[in-house]
Amino acid sequence: MIEHLDTALVNWSRAQFALTAMYHWLFVPLTLGITFLIAFFETIYVKTGDPEWKKITKFWMTIFGINFAIGVATGIILEFEFGTNWSNYSWFVGDIFGAPLAIEGIMAFFLESTFIAVMFFGWNKVSKKFHLLSTWLVAFGSNLSALWILVANGWMQSPVGMHFNPDTARNEMLNFWEVFLSPIAINKFLHTITSGYVLASIFVIGVSAWFLLKGREKILAKRSIIIASVFGLLSSLFLVYTGDGSAYQVAQKQPMKLAAMEGLYKGSEGAGLIVIGVLTPGKEYNDQKDAFVFKFEIPKMLSLLGYRNANAFVPGVTDLIEGKYEYSENKGNKQIAPSAEQKIEIGKTAIAALHDYKTAKDNNDQQLMDKSLIVFKDNFKYFGYGFLNDPKSIIPNVPMTFYSFHIMVALGFYFILFFTLVLFFTYKNNLEPKKWLLRISILTIPLAYIASMSGWIVAEVGRQPWTIQDLLPTVAAVSQIDASAVQITFWMFMVIFTTLLIAEIKIMTKQIQIGPKDGGH
Repeated sequence: MIEHLDTALVNWSRAQFALTAMYHWLFVPLTLGITFLIAFFETIYVKTGDPEWKKITKFWMTIFGINFAIGVATGIILEFEFGTNWSNYSWFVGDIFGAPLAIEGIMAFFLESTFIAVMFFGWNKVSKKFHLLSTWLVAFGSNLSALWILVANGWMQSPVGMHFNPDTARNEMLNFWEVFLSPIAINKFLHTITSGYVLASIFVIGVSAWFLLKGREKILAKRSIIIASVFGLLSSLFLVYTGDGSAYQVAQKQPMKLAAMEGLYKGSEGAGLIVIGVLTPGKEYNDQKDAFVFKFEIPKMLSLLGYRNANAFVPGVTDLIEGKYEYSENKGNKQIAPSAEQKIEIGKTAIAALHDYKTAKDNNDQQLMDKSLIVFKDNFKYFGYGFLNDPKSIIPNVPMTFYSFHIMVALGFYFILFFTLVLFFTYKNNLEPKKWLLRISILTIPLAYIASMSGWIVAEVGRQPWTIQDLLPTVAAVSQIDASAVQITFWMFMVIFTTLLIAEIKIMTKQIQIGPKDGGH
């Protein structure tokens, strides 16, 4: 129920946030993974005393430093945008969303920033063991930083541990541990950081493969490949496990996202999992077109993965719009799902009751306050739908979600094969002559970034139109500012971020070409 909706403002605000987030995520996953690889390298150095391992550690530390410095800049801008472009969102859930971000700043960032100085400048100034401890703390700090961000994002996907205060029109935290330990947050954290480990492993293998192709730094390259391929393979296998957990949570909490991920328009019992397929262009949820030009699916697998029951009913886009299908909430009694139109009416009832409550409070009408509050609480579940007018607006971009999901999954299984091949030929001491695999290793680096970015497209595009699932759509979350101001800053950020990215690539490639300093001093 938006009286004066400026669609340009909403779209440009979304575009600016997406731009900032995507550029920021170009830097984050490498940081998450390479810090642990550096810690592994230095641990071996401290254990063996072999100066070659110190040389390896310092080289990858330099690469990490370049990536970390530029990544921080984009992250700071991203957090500021919550206040500048999404002030209604910040007001609505600031008491909850702000807590993880504050903890991230106080705990993780200070831990990381304090010991990163020792890690870079403490060589020969502190003991080997204290320097090693600092390196490990930087690794844990960077991942701890991601934890709190992902807890906040997980809460947006499935709000728990809170209640709505009608006096302030804000959501307030009731149970921190429920927010922190929500299944969606846990799966999101584990899946996201593990994808960073996979990307960093591929990056280290790719750069090391370049050294082998050039006939340079062979000891560094071979040793780096051994550690990175083991770390990468184990991470890839765990990534499949966490991916399954994440998909299960999506099925339980965000069924429309699951329908978009699988291009499922008409639900069915024993739904199959699409392995590969091409969507019909221009397909609408209520037309008679087949959803796919062609597809290959595994029978019953979507029902099994999404509901742990091979014969379970999986609702499609049409079912979620029209309702009337049976579902079980929190493994309780079967219920009949309301249609999107009914949810919108329920949401409008909740908004109207909140307005009546405030009016009654201003007039000191206790009886009307109590009555309005009862109506509001009874209808709060679909509060966010009250800001919408068109049932079709709850459908995300199906093609973008579908293709991003399947690209991510396909590349995930390719990475398992890739790490296995690299490990096999390394074990056989026969990797260096395999020029084809070394070239593939270099080409796999951008594929790792594509897979990582595709995952975030699925997570964020797939949950549209919601900033907070079922409670606050993007149309109600934006700041009331002029759309032209957002447009101007969008293009400014585009230029700045692109310049930073080009600078990073140039600095990093130059540093790789220079190689490690001799002697590791």
